[in-house]
Amino acid sequence: MSDLNKPVTSQERKEILDSYKKLLKASEGIVKPDEVRMIREAIDISLRKGKNIRRVSGTPALLHSLDIARIVVEEIGLGRTALICSLLYDVLRNGEMTLEEIQNRFGNHVFMIMEGLSKVAELYNRNPAIRSENFRKLLLTFAQDVRVILIIIADRLRTMRTLERYDRESQINISSEVSYLYAPMAHRLGLYNIKSEMEDLVMKYTNRDMYKFIAKKLNETKRARDRYIKEFIAPLKEELADQGLKCDIKGRTKTINSIYNKMRKQNVEFEQVYDLFAIRVIIDTEPKHEKAECWKVYSIVTDKYQPNPSRLRDWLSVPKSNGYESLHTTVLGPNHKWVEVQIRTKRMDEIAEKGLAAHWRYKGIRSERGLDQWLTNVREILENPEANVSDFIDDFKLNLYDEEVFVFTPKGDLRRLPKGATVLDFAFDVHSEIGKKCVGAKVNQKNVPLKYQLQNGDQIEVLTSSNQEPKQDWLNIVSTSRARTKLKQALRDIEFKEAELGREMLVRRLKNWKLELTDQLTGQLVKQFKYKTVHDFFCDIAKDKLDAGDIKEYILKDRQKEKDQVDGQQALRSAENFVPVVDREEYNAHDVLLIDKDLSNVNFQLAKCCNPILGDDIFGFVSVGGGIRIHRTNCPNAPDMRKKYGYRIVPARWTNEVGGSYLASLKITGEDNIGIVTNITQVVSKEMGLKIRSINVESHDGVFEGTLSVFVGNKHSLNLLMRKIKTIKGVFDVSRLDVV
Repeated sequence: MSDLNKPVTSQERKEILDSYKKLLKASEGIVKPDEVRMIREAIDISLRKGKNIRRVSGTPALLHSLDIARIVVEEIGLGRTALICSLLYDVLRNGEMTLEEIQNRFGNHVFMIMEGLSKVAELYNRNPAIRSENFRKLLLTFAQDVRVILIIIADRLRTMRTLERYDRESQINISSEVSYLYAPMAHRLGLYNIKSEMEDLVMKYTNRDMYKFIAKKLNETKRARDRYIKEFIAPLKEELADQGLKCDIKGRTKTINSIYNKMRKQNVEFEQVYDLFAIRVIIDTEPKHEKAECWKVYSIVTDKYQPNPSRLRDWLSVPKSNGYESLHTTVLGPNHKWVEVQIRTKRMDEIAEKGLAAHWRYKGIRSERGLDQWLTNVREILENPEANVSDFIDDFKLNLYDEEVFVFTPKGDLRRLPKGATVLDFAFDVHSEIGKKCVGAKVNQKNVPLKYQLQNGDQIEVLTSSNQEPKQDWLNIVSTSRARTKLKQALRDIEFKEAELGREMLVRRLKNWKLELTDQLTGQLVKQFKYKTVHDFFCDIAKDKLDAGDIKEYILKDRQKEKDQVDGQQALRSAENFVPVVDREEYNAHDVLLIDKDLSNVNFQLAKCCNPILGDDIFGFVSVGGGIRIHRTNCPNAPDMRKKYGYRIVPARWTNEVGGSYLASLKITGEDNIGIVTNITQVVSKEMGLKIRSINVESHDGVFEGTLSVFVGNKHSLNLLMRKIKTIKGVFDVSRLDVV
């Protein structure tokens, strides 16, 4: 019997029952009496259908579902529909129930969210961590209904809490994914507690030694810290009570990850991090008195303790885009220690704890425009079909964590942008057409350039010109995902038009020379003039960067060369003129390669930048267009890939010693004579029985330098060939090339 299908143990049964009771208790306050039946029905289905099903970690799927539902209700604050969907997620994921059945039993609201969760489940079923080629699908699903995001965040949080049950590779992959996607997502949605816990758990599994060190230090200093907090709070409590303010004051130790970040940024030891904790004052008051009473508390705090004016943060007047409202200040407490004080109301605190979900409960008190605008922005990025995956992920992540600046239009309308945004970002935020035509701006009545970084309170009037066009270097100026996405699209449109114009120009000139532009000729020209793509070739013709005279000269020379070969007029004078008959053969490595624990139905290719062959140490890299490229571990691009795109790397290894044929390339230098090349081809073809794809030779001052591309069976065969070639008289050196 598979470990994933074995019956639950008595201990697991006890845990399931305990979680079940807690969930029933937690859901009492969020559902009406007539809705209780649906909740109980969802729980009963989860109990019956998921009884003996286990997750990849070995945890019973039923226990996982119950725990997700509790997180959704208790820690995120969602209601009946999300609770039902959480309970049914694993049942649907394991095929125990269909979407049609769910729609018939629970209605369209549950069905729509479950449809989104079903798409996410398809992506996760093969592997506990999402690969980058699926990011677009994953986030498109998220963008349809925010509750899909919130339920998956709950699922990932529960997975992180039980990560010790996974193997080491899965721990690294899941932690990496949570770090670059779900923790920032939780931050953007205002789920600060969940975001902080995720970051701590990521650190626990990716930087274990430092995590244990800080945790130990915090434990050792806990008693002294608690004593100091009590001493700090006592006079404040007394004064607030005298003023008739109903407040709850508590101290909160900062997270291990945030302490570690302070140690890194400030380059200090643990003992030198002064703000290890924050004091939070939570006021119980009516919505209409909120701002006044928060400032009243601020006045009391700063009367008791000396404030640091540069550390005042006012998110009461203009809340963050994720709805966060609070007043932060840093004051000098007893023993001359700096202490952060956060002042907010009970409503603000619930929004800070539960983010978006709490907004729905308090709808109408504060605008949700910030979050709606962000989700619209996400959809815009996702709906751009031409963005490659790495650009897309970078664009998506651009303003997940960023702080904000608040600026005004000439009419006084307030706009939020990420900190570091420029005039050009603002122009694209107003309208993409205004962004494309922007030449600068008037900020506070003064002319400024496109790259001017916006400051809080700036009033901005965008200046445009009908003659202006987007430029490539603008990508170095913009910092928001919206502006970057719109700008890239505009640049692609311009390049496409230029390429079309260049092609038309070349066709006309060739016609004047009595020549026709064929696909074959286009390919020859692109190769001859060393362009990466046909598109770039035609663009340079349109921009007059490539001289038509050079193209004509090459074509006429090539035609003359063909004529000379036909007439037998060309004499072989040196190794450079040697052209062997080659047999071009494709290779197939499917039978000898194992990718990431035997993934099936995966398209893969051998990377051309390092050209791996059987026997090389290799790894897989998820490519922009889907599929996997196999690279050598010592590929020149490997360090950059691991640093920037570690989440796209998958393990790969050869499973056989023989199988298929692989294209390898050698660089050979030696004395310049036709005989030496003949000897090399004899060794390759006759002695080794290998097939040559091509041999290209150039001669200078009596020395030839050649590139030999040959099909080999494995690395051993290639090494043997290199040794044999080195023994040929007149050969100076033989080395393997990365690029074929």
